Amino acid sequence: MEQGLSYAAAFLVGLLGGVHCVGMCGGIVGALSFGLAASRRSDPRAMLPLLAAYNLGRIASYGLAGLLAGGLGMLLASSLPVWYAQRALLLLAGLFMLGLGLYLGGWWFGLGRIERLGGALWRRIEPLARRWLPVRSASQALVLGTLWGWVPCGLVYSVLVWALSSGNPLRGAGLMLAFGLGTVPNLLFMGFAAGSLAAWLRRRGVRQLAGGLVAGFGLFTLWQAW
Repeated sequence: MEQGLSYAAAFLVGLLGGVHCVGMCGGIVGALSFGLAASRRSDPRAMLPLLAAYNLGRIASYGLAGLLAGGLGMLLASSLPVWYAQRALLLLAGLFMLGLGLYLGGWWFGLGRIERLGGALWRRIEPLARRWLPVRSASQALVLGTLWGWVPCGLVYSVLVWALSSGNPLRGAGLMLAFGLGTVPNLLFMGFAAGSLAAWLRRRGVRQLAGGLVAGFGLFTLWQAW
């Protein structure tokens, strides 16, 4: 049950943090239609396969990153006595869930500093990603989404540290996949039906409620560590 709550919290972070994702990746999603005829760009049925392929590739990258992070967490935990390893992982997870909750609620915006950590990696990936532009097929969008899944993003990196703290490759992948699925509504339907959704998600009360729930789960995890 506890693991199910973790996945639900990760999904909630992706959904409520989706407004941030639109700001970070909105231009990227717009680039998917750059090489298409105007008639195709304005047809949701023509755009949907490209957007679906892009998001599939992006979420697959998240899952791989979570798998690697969870594996690294398992290796780090194995170097400590079991009791201390469990406490350390719970402490790390609780702190980052608390930070994510404060971010979602609009009470703290320190996640932006974490984005600088991925700058060096992205400088190597970006030239390769640009080779797939303009996008004219779903297969191109899939590759592009896979590459752009590594865009520096404080929200993604924070959930990735949460995946590391799980101390398990499959759980780490599950957390990142749940987070990725939460970001889909804003990015998949951007330009179609996301306008009203984004407006609802920007409501102060909605964000504070979601942030309070995630932060509360983080505090519960810290209590378990203590």
